[in-house]
Amino acid sequence: MAAEPAADLTIDELAQRTGMTVRNVRAHQSRGLLPPPAVRGRTGFYGPEHVARIELIRELQADGFNLELIRRLLDSAGSSAAALRFTRALRAPFGDEAPEVVTVEELTKRWGTPDPKLLRRAEELGLLRPLGGDRFEEVSPRLGRVSSELAELGVSARQALEVAARLRRHADSVADTFIRLFVETVWKPFEAAGRPEERWPEVSEALERLRPLAAESLVAVFGLAMDDAAERAFGRQLARFPGPSRR
Repeated sequence: MAAEPAADLTIDELAQRTGMTVRNVRAHQSRGLLPPPAVRGRTGFYGPEHVARIELIRELQADGFNLELIRRLLDSAGSSAAALRFTRALRAPFGDEAPEVVTVEELTKRWGTPDPKLLRRAEELGLLRPLGGDRFEEVSPRLGRVSSELAELGVSARQALEVAARLRRHADSVADTFIRLFVETVWKPFEAAGRPEERWPEVSEALERLRPLAAESLVAVFGLAMDDAAERAFGRQLARFPGPSRR
C-alpha cells in the first residue's frame, strides 16, 4: 500500500505555504473548515490535504460561496478532491467558448452603426461586459460571428439582438428543464440517501455528462423543429405561386 503523504508543516509553515495568516488558519479550524492536524508531542502538523483544502476554500470564496455553505459541502463530500470535482462540474461553463475582447470601433463596424443603445441592449442581454474605456468582453464570440453573417443577409443589429433575446428566453426554459431533470433523478435520491460520501463521484459524473447530453439533444430537436418550420412557411409561400397556365 502507498504511504500517506507526510504531515510535516507547522501552522506557521502552512500559513506561509498558502498565503494566509495563522489567525485565519485557526479561524478555518474553529469553523470546521479544516480537519485537525496530526499531533506529535505538543505540536500540530499539517499535510497536503490541508493545503488542498485551503486552496479549495479560497477558490470557492472567489466564486461567491460563503464559508457556511463551503463547510456543509466539505462535510458532505468528505474530501477536498470530491468537493472540488463537484463544484468544478457545477461551475464549469456548458459551452466551450472563451470570451474575447472587442472594442466599440469593432462593434460599430460589425453593426454598421455607432448607436449606443445597441451597446446597452447587448449588455442587458449579457452578451457584452464592459471592461472600461472602449473595450468590452464578448461572452460568446460565436454569437458575434452569427450577427456579422446575419448583417450580410440584411438583418440589422437591432433585429439580431432581439432575436438573441427571444432565443435566450427559450434557452432559459430548456436549461431549467434539464436542471430539474438532474435534481429529480440524481440529486434528490442522493439527498434522501443522506449524501453518502462514496456517491459524490457518481453525482459529479452525472452532472458532467449532463452538459454534452443537453447540448446534443437541444441541437437535434432544434434541427427537427427547423425542418418543420421551414416546410410550413415555404409550403405556404409556394402555394401562392400561380399554377401552370392552360392554353
